[in-house]
Amino acid sequence: MVSYLQIENLTKSYGDRMLFADVTFGVNQGDKIGIIAKNGTGKSTLLRIVAGVEAPDSGTVTPRSGLRVGYIPQTPEIDPSLSVIDACLSAGAPAARAIAAYEEALASGDATRIAEAMPEMDSLGAWDYHDRLTQMLHQLRITDLNARVETLSGGQRKRIAIAHTLLENPDLLILDEPTNHLDIDIIEWLEEYLRRQNVTLLMVTHDRYFLDSVCNKIIEIDRAQIFTYQGNYDYYLRRRRERMEAMEAELARVKNTLRKETDWMRRQPQARAGKAKYRIDAYHDLKDRSRVNLREDNIDIASINSSYIGSKIFEAKGISKRFGDKVILDDFNYVFARYEKLGIIGRNGVGKSTLIKMLQGIVSPDEGAFDIGTTVRFGYYSQDGIAFDENKKVIDAVSEIADNIVLDDRTSYTPMQFLTRFLFSPADQQKYIHTLSGGERCRLHLATVLMRRPNFLILDEPTNDLDIMTLAILEDYLAQFGGCLIVISHDRFFLDSIVDHLWVLEGNGVIKDFPGNYSDYRQWLKEKAREEAEQQRAEKSAATAADTSRNQPKLRERKMSFKERKEFEQLSEEIDALTQEKKQLDEMFNSGDVLSDVASLSARYEQISAELDEKEMRWLELSELA
Repeated sequence: MVSYLQIENLTKSYGDRMLFADVTFGVNQGDKIGIIAKNGTGKSTLLRIVAGVEAPDSGTVTPRSGLRVGYIPQTPEIDPSLSVIDACLSAGAPAARAIAAYEEALASGDATRIAEAMPEMDSLGAWDYHDRLTQMLHQLRITDLNARVETLSGGQRKRIAIAHTLLENPDLLILDEPTNHLDIDIIEWLEEYLRRQNVTLLMVTHDRYFLDSVCNKIIEIDRAQIFTYQGNYDYYLRRRRERMEAMEAELARVKNTLRKETDWMRRQPQARAGKAKYRIDAYHDLKDRSRVNLREDNIDIASINSSYIGSKIFEAKGISKRFGDKVILDDFNYVFARYEKLGIIGRNGVGKSTLIKMLQGIVSPDEGAFDIGTTVRFGYYSQDGIAFDENKKVIDAVSEIADNIVLDDRTSYTPMQFLTRFLFSPADQQKYIHTLSGGERCRLHLATVLMRRPNFLILDEPTNDLDIMTLAILEDYLAQFGGCLIVISHDRFFLDSIVDHLWVLEGNGVIKDFPGNYSDYRQWLKEKAREEAEQQRAEKSAATAADTSRNQPKLRERKMSFKERKEFEQLSEEIDALTQEKKQLDEMFNSGDVLSDVASLSARYEQISAELDEKEMRWLELSELA
């Protein structure tokens, strides 16, 4: 086992807030490590320290000599004035630098410089770097390579960073929330790429399917310490539950022993004067151990009930919307039912957010109208985030909405009490909004939505910046939510947990209503693709048989000779082998992997296709004699 990185006694704090203390662990070749922790406990900070972007308070990070590290932060910084292709080639990566040096040598005309630049191009595989980069950008749906970075969305910029970082083939890849702002199909492409590639990975993500599929080790940051689990996310959940149960049992044992020792310590001094000093020291140690707080600090939203909602929710009547030539909806009609829980998926830019904004009257349709029930009370969690004054304090932002938050006929809270349910301590409530972290902003946004007791929740990408623990609580709440729900999300686990059916926005105003959750939809797509492939094979075989029949109308009826029977059997084996090889090549071409020998593989694919056509035709000829 080759050690890539050793972290020893790492400590980091901000002011009086300790993120982690004396953390020690190693990263070995082939490790695919996912880091899990609540927001604000140091996940991203740990990645920045390991990547060399930030310094620890104490401790060391010791990489293997010559280790090449690729780091993609949550929000990659790319020069907005550059084109897509120039941004990738000027990213400072070794292959890009080698290409630049070689081009400068060519421009100089100096034969010595050219000769010196060529070995570096060879060693880094830079000769076809541009072609491989273009191929990967297209796989990530970046097709306009001359587009200026400043015109691109956050998700597109993330994909550019992913493309040029992956192509550098770093020894260690460090990813901070790689799935944020990516379409589901791009997430699945990246998931499959990382799962199949022999890459060493250190990653923070809240995407639980991603963790389960890719990672072989989980590191949890909890109470400024780390706990390592040798397995994927599902394994981590089981073992973490066991660890917490063991800690609770140990704490109960410690407290029981402490009660006995406290009674002993309270006796008259002379009664214990001759007692061993170790027992007194052990008593103080027990007191320290008994102060461990195992209570999980999580948001408390289970008791926030929705208001009453009637039987009429909304009806969409002939809704059409376009922006120039881009069609969002085209004569869309739908009647939404009471207690319906709907997920909306589709590629970025297809109109998901526009659709839910039209429903709420934020954006007007070009044609048609929404007929909303009189009892409907919308609660809108927007991916655009908080619309409050950044210079206001947290408590003031909530107080402006209501001085008293009524949850039901018997329960009400002051703004300060309500904010504590969302993990804002009295000190946190005095913070200015512009100082909040991404996770804190999300919690504040969620608090301001739920405090109004909506009966129709509309959530646009709610999983961005929320930690896994908070997501699990929100999922439980939504599963029991006594109202209607529409959610736009790229988090497949989240969708599977709460929705009854999906609207799949396919573009050009087309909406497919699928009865089931996201996993059901993916399974349906696979079965549909398999059926279509089988139909194509059947049509091809039928066409080949028809051609054979036309070309040989007078085939003499006779029995197959011994030699022909042996040939027939041999053809069956050869056709099966070629079909399997062709299938493997199809999987390679469709996997999204970067193929270094595309030309030879493509030539082989054409050769196999030609051989199959020839052998299948001969097989059909002989089968007439069988």
